[in-house]
Amino acid sequence: MLIPILVTLAILVALFVVVVSIRPNTFQVIRSATMTTPPDKPFALVNDFHNWEKWSPWAKLDPTMKQTYEGPASGVGASYGWNGNNNVGEGKQTILESQPAQRIKIQLEFFRPFRGTNEVEFTFQPQGTQTVVTWTMQGTYNFITKAMGLFLSMDQMIGGNFEQGLAAMKAEVEAAG
Repeated sequence: MLIPILVTLAILVALFVVVVSIRPNTFQVIRSATMTTPPDKPFALVNDFHNWEKWSPWAKLDPTMKQTYEGPASGVGASYGWNGNNNVGEGKQTILESQPAQRIKIQLEFFRPFRGTNEVEFTFQPQGTQTVVTWTMQGTYNFITKAMGLFLSMDQMIGGNFEQGLAAMKAEVEAAG
């Protein structure tokens, strides 16, 4: 009686492993917002990590998180580390590329709750008196995050945070005039 149950359980586990293994290895999350401002204003909010508290949705999730800044104040080489509660975890981000009022590329490293390295990019596209700011994150899944993705995608997990951050950024730059 026990052997058929164990065989069935083994088949289910093997099926689960196969389903998870054939899932995509990469993900991408993209959100955009149009702001009535020239590109240099939102660019400045992103290019200097000291400004992220003004618009980052994660800063509001743990106002007591420990923050560290290394390297130059802004631009290439600027680095920001954080260690907070379970809502924000622990990680570090470093600006790899900074093209004034056009594009910023960031390496984002997570240490907790899951280890991972992702590429983040912000672009600032002028359109008349407005700027379209696009926030993109892409990375790779490991087996555990692929398994979690069966129930909740990366887009579902952080897409809303990107939308909140862009809305706060829009409010900040438009209020500044």
